[in-house]
Amino acid sequence: MPKENAKHTNLSSKVPSSTNSQAIGRFKQLQQKEVSVETIFKAITSKDTTALSRGITLIESTQLSHTKKAQQLIEKCLPYANNSVRIGITGVPGVGKSTFIEALGSLLIQKGKKVAVLAVDPSSTISHGSILGDKTRMESLVRSSDAFIRPSPSGNSLGGVAQKTRESIILCEAAGYDIIIIETVGVGQSETAVHSMVDFFLLLKLAGAGDELQGIKRGIIEMADAIVINKADGDNLKRAREAKNKFRKALHLYPLNKNSWSPEVLTCSALEEKGIEEIWNLILKYLDITAKNGFFENNRIQQNKFWLLQTIEEQLKSNFYNHPKVRTALDSQIEAVQQHKITPFAAARYLLELSKKEFK
Repeated sequence: MPKENAKHTNLSSKVPSSTNSQAIGRFKQLQQKEVSVETIFKAITSKDTTALSRGITLIESTQLSHTKKAQQLIEKCLPYANNSVRIGITGVPGVGKSTFIEALGSLLIQKGKKVAVLAVDPSSTISHGSILGDKTRMESLVRSSDAFIRPSPSGNSLGGVAQKTRESIILCEAAGYDIIIIETVGVGQSETAVHSMVDFFLLLKLAGAGDELQGIKRGIIEMADAIVINKADGDNLKRAREAKNKFRKALHLYPLNKNSWSPEVLTCSALEEKGIEEIWNLILKYLDITAKNGFFENNRIQQNKFWLLQTIEEQLKSNFYNHPKVRTALDSQIEAVQQHKITPFAAARYLLELSKKEFK
């Protein structure tokens, strides 16, 4: 494993104090004053993780001035992007996603790769706060100079996936990361959203949790490029092997995907770091096949189209709800619907017609 250094904002006590002070100084400098887009861009392409964190914070900000700067930064980084392998990891809470990602990330770093992890943390629907605990769960990985871990609150974005994750990928690629791992919260539509921004989609499952049959659902099978039964160790080893056979039999019921790839089922113990090498070899096999048949490139083109349309929809929705007159009328229309004075459909038509007049 690479030695620890001070490139991360989460600095280790083992780092020399002089280097420690320099890193803290750069961080404070970036935080205390307005830094130009050009400065952040140059620092990102120089592999400065402090600047990368600052750039992603800019992307995630909802302030109008920050949004404009973020767009400029993305445009500058775009020519340096698209050089990574993007891997999506999903699974129900408790399946061991963080432990698995740390094991996989550590293996990749040993192989000379630079790994960025964009982990979307569940946000409370009441307080809108999030735990952001991935940096504490991935204790070993976070100390590596070749790893970058960025937890982001999911908020109210599609399926729990941070709205700006797609743009954050571009910045990570511009910073020289070879592998981008995106961890989902594993609920709702997060699988669909992450599937639309990665090259390889991996579904983590648990044996003996009573959800084996859930994995046979057509939607999951169509999205997953591999199913991995985690925690295949100790007393759970036998159950993991049985679950593996069940999933394999289920997969035989479905034809090959458009990419000419049939999803495979593997077992692993992320805690004991067993089976991780086999999973990486499977990913390499997939990448080789899809590169040769043209699916890899075509898939990225289709993903860009998806996010173009998705962004238009989000912007139209934002423009609609943030218009002062529409917001005022919305309250009165909701009240009218609640009092059964008007139907929801008629109220919606009224508000849409009002927005058309206002936006002309």
